[in-house]
Amino acid sequence: MDIDSILIINLLLVALLIGLTAFFVGSEFAVVKLRMSRIDQLISEGNKTAVVAKKLVTELDYYLSACQLGITVTALGLGWLGEPTVERILHPVFDSFEIPSTVSTILSFAIAFSLVTFLHVVVGELAPKTLAIQYAEKMTLLIARPLYWFGKLMYPLIWTLNGSARILLRAFGVQPASHEQAHSEEELKIIMTQSFESGEINQTELSYMENIFTFDERVARDIMIPRVQIVTLSNNMPREEIISVLDEHQYTRYPITEDGDKDNILGFVNVKEMLTNFAAGRAGELKDFLHELPLIHEVTSLQDALLKMQEEQVHIALVIDEYGGTAGIITMEDILEEIVGEIRDEFDADEVPDILEVEKDLYHINGLVLLTDIEIQFGVTFEEKEDIDTIGGWMQVMLQDKDDEEDKSVEHGDNVWTVLEMDNHQVKKVGLRLHALSNQHQSI
Repeated sequence: MDIDSILIINLLLVALLIGLTAFFVGSEFAVVKLRMSRIDQLISEGNKTAVVAKKLVTELDYYLSACQLGITVTALGLGWLGEPTVERILHPVFDSFEIPSTVSTILSFAIAFSLVTFLHVVVGELAPKTLAIQYAEKMTLLIARPLYWFGKLMYPLIWTLNGSARILLRAFGVQPASHEQAHSEEELKIIMTQSFESGEINQTELSYMENIFTFDERVARDIMIPRVQIVTLSNNMPREEIISVLDEHQYTRYPITEDGDKDNILGFVNVKEMLTNFAAGRAGELKDFLHELPLIHEVTSLQDALLKMQEEQVHIALVIDEYGGTAGIITMEDILEEIVGEIRDEFDADEVPDILEVEKDLYHINGLVLLTDIEIQFGVTFEEKEDIDTIGGWMQVMLQDKDDEEDKSVEHGDNVWTVLEMDNHQVKKVGLRLHALSNQHQSI
């Protein structure tokens, strides 16, 4: 075989080694980048290559070792074959310019080393790495079968190398850990935010998922209708008075008390069931339509409250405090609104949002809104909130030490909070003027 044929074969081998390096580098990044959930979706759609790809992702440690083996061997082969081949091409060029052999040898080595390194880094590593990161799914499906069979063929060598690495780690007191596939709650929140920013999910979907994560942090006390706002029917209430209450409030279900005592609730009635009997002219008292009202403690999580109401097939439950008294009531609608947002029906046309923007930097807030919700929305911090849940309760505490009983405003940070509406001692509506004090100082 002549020198030209050997040179051509060497060049082809160099190109093959660079191609194999690109294959193993791309495989390494693609397999790491690919999401298991996407693989499962492709398998459910009948993609057979995805089944092989799942084996790669499931045995990630093993196939990463296979990629590392392939990269190392091809890099060594490229160094052993590439530089001498390029030097052999360059020597005749230098000889034609009558450059001394000592100088030509140095120049040939420097140029050969630079060229081979450039091709190895750019074509063999950087380009496939970028492609694998941007097109992880396509790359994985493309390389899945070849990488799978390479791993099978090289099993004895890979097993030996992995075992040696584990022995070395244990010598230093390090136990090799398996690759974790699960994501923490904070990681999932970041992933969801990134998906929203990239347009993969919309604002509504993002809100639903964020609500799911905060759902298990809430307890019944956070969303219940408090005792003072519960509308009840008394067991000895005449029919005309019952009809008047139903007409005024238009709720679907009402707790029934013993002689008007909210600490002695007998159960609840369903208005639809009761009025159907009234309309049919059938005689009946409240006790005939009474249903058992499940009890939930005020610190019961919303998740447990929902499960209990589902098990007992009711849409309303009584919330009790630590002394066994009535703290409030909670409805299925209240719980679902924590996930899907406000649910309005034909009777909610005049309902005002809990936080209403009246004008720029001026808000009217329902006294039952939680301090945590206000902190999140407005970026404020309530230091004096121990054992206080709502903005109405916080205002009561802040106002109790004021000398001027007519002054219903509280300065906190740069903001001014003002009681707008009270019912006896309960704060029902609060006004918030943002940056009021800082703007006042600027005008001065």
